[in-house]
Amino acid sequence: MAIRLGIDLGGTKTEIVALDEAGAIRLRRRAPTPPAHAGVVALIGGLVEAAERELGQQGTVGIGIPGSLSPATGLVRGANSTWLNGGRLDADIAARLGRPVRLSNDANCLAMSEAADGAGAGHGTVFAAILGTGVGAGIVIGGRLVEGRNRIAGEWGHNPLPWMTPAEHPGPACWCGRRGCIETFLCGPALAADADGRGARDAGPLPLRAAAGDQSAAAALARHADRLARALAHVINLLDPDCIVLAGGLSNMAHLYEEVPRRWRDFVFSDVVETPLLRAQHGDSSGVLGAARLWDAA
Repeated sequence: MAIRLGIDLGGTKTEIVALDEAGAIRLRRRAPTPPAHAGVVALIGGLVEAAERELGQQGTVGIGIPGSLSPATGLVRGANSTWLNGGRLDADIAARLGRPVRLSNDANCLAMSEAADGAGAGHGTVFAAILGTGVGAGIVIGGRLVEGRNRIAGEWGHNPLPWMTPAEHPGPACWCGRRGCIETFLCGPALAADADGRGARDAGPLPLRAAAGDQSAAAALARHADRLARALAHVINLLDPDCIVLAGGLSNMAHLYEEVPRRWRDFVFSDVVETPLLRAQHGDSSGVLGAARLWDAA
């Protein structure tokens, strides 16, 4: 039985999974991510070779990264793990393994996984967004990943926050070099800083704090839900997906699934908005499971 190997290359850890033809997990391993291009090539090559020895067969290899490949140069660009930028990661790993590999943005891998057998299963057009340390998204239509001519389809986090209020304009500076990107308002550190001031990074406790009467936490969560509603209303106006799936650490905030659809009605150019907002079924596993499915999109 053929296997599909998926690798999720993160800033601190790298995970490999092996799926059989039915999509069942045959093997799963994690290792620390070395902060250097050559180290990453060696790590991924070693993980693949070890997995194939253990399973006794060779498989296809798909890799999710926090960036994308330039269609002009083939070099990694736009990775917030900045030491990846400018490297020929797919070519070097392919040379190490002696066969082609497929590499895509980690949000694209999320979308592939959730559309195949996760929260988006059965929906024709799936928009899957990551709300975590960064903000990004992937698009799957009819079971096929949409990367676009420039391989930036779904780079929703680096559009400006729509319908900014005077207090929001021009928005915080973004690592991409612009100001007011959706990511600078909706990522976890931005939400934490909105509640607790510059330097705060952990937004996880905010819902419990708000429920206990903490007004600064409650106000920050309300502003975040409103900004997410505006940002997703833009997506609905442009793509009108059959569903929107949220993943990443902030997707665990239960209030979003009621508050955001209630708020986005004011911004969607339609008399009715039936778009379901869904929590990712595979959670943190979506990226690595989707990477294993990148060859399915051929």
